[in-house]
Amino acid sequence: MKKDLTHHQASESDLYAAFLMLESEDEVKAFLADLCTPTEVTAFADRWYAARLLHQGLSQRDVASRTGIALATVTRVARFLSRGHGGYLSIIKRGARPNAAA
Repeated sequence: MKKDLTHHQASESDLYAAFLMLESEDEVKAFLADLCTPTEVTAFADRWYAARLLHQGLSQRDVASRTGIALATVTRVARFLSRGHGGYLSIIKRGARPNAAA
């Protein structure tokens, strides 16, 4: 028997809408702190940092060795950066850069 995905899809849509309502970095920080575990937020931050470094031309191994982010994670980010849904690139193209040198 297949599970009804209507509730799940509506919940995802509501989550996306909630992100769009956030108006400041403080609101994003508070929302993520309530929504995610500290480990999950760190994982998101690591993936985002890796995406920006990879886009700047660093190799996967360089990103992993310079940042301590697992090579498997960096490889996954690289795959989505090149063949994903365009999420990383849409924000990178708006000028997002790493805050600190790797």
